[in-house]
Order: sequence, then structure tokens, then C-alpha cells
Amino acid sequence: MALIKVFIENEAGSNQKNLYNEKTLEHRKTFTVSREYPYAYGFILNTISGDGMALDCFVLTEKKLQSGELVECEPIGVLLQIEDGEEDNNILAVLKDEYTEINEQVQQRLKSFIEHVFDHIEGKQIAVGDFLGKEAATNLIQECVDKDTSP
Repeated sequence: MALIKVFIENEAGSNQKNLYNEKTLEHRKTFTVSREYPYAYGFILNTISGDGMALDCFVLTEKKLQSGELVECEPIGVLLQIEDGEEDNNILAVLKDEYTEINEQVQQRLKSFIEHVFDHIEGKQIAVGDFLGKEAATNLIQECVDKDTSP
């Protein structure tokens, strides 16, 4: 698969969740969540996922990526997730020319974050599922390409 373009909404190490308009990339608002993001987090441009929003993506890197930055990544896996009864899966990606393994430590960091990031919201229900490999990630991205915005 070709590289994907990921718009970074939230910086690793921050508990500030930024929301952007997924079409215009304009910042809409920021609020505080219950945990710091373990990795840079954003969405894949020109996709629509099961929840009607762009496909979410964690970028597994030690580089300091800034909110509002657009980066080229290679998908390496997917983390299955259900949020409030809707499919809300997360693509796991690396920056081009970087390599990271989705090992037990990475899995635990992501699971702990997702299970507790919205502890401040009463009634919020999140279920973390399995970690799948690169082929599943590639297939999911292809299924979610927004036909209205693709060239």
C-alpha cells in the first residue's frame, strides 16, 4: 500500500484533546482528557470509518509531532475498538523510513490509554479488542477511503 497522510490532532505526552474539522483542517476546540496520549494521534485524510468520522490513527514514533502537522506514514496494524456501541478502530502507523514493532509494551500502553482516556465522562463505554497486522490495516483503510474526496 502507498503511504497514508495522517493529520496530527493530539501530541504524545499531552492530555489535551484537539478537535479539528476533518475536511478544512481548522481547529474547532480543545478539552482535557483523563490520560496523556501515549503516541501522536490523529486521523487519515480522505477516509470515513464506521462511526462516520475519519479513520483514527496512532503514529508510533519517538519524534515530537505537533498538533496540526501532516505526516506521511506506513500502516503497520490496527487496534479494534468499540466506543459507545459503534465501531471506532484505530490504525497503527509509523513514519516513513521508521520501523516499530507492535510488541506487548506498545499494546499495553495503547490499551491502558484507551480504557481510561474518557474516565472523566460518565457513562462512556469503550471496549478494546484485538491487535491485527498490516494486511488488516491496509484492508480497513481501503474500505474507508472516502469516494467523494479521492482523486
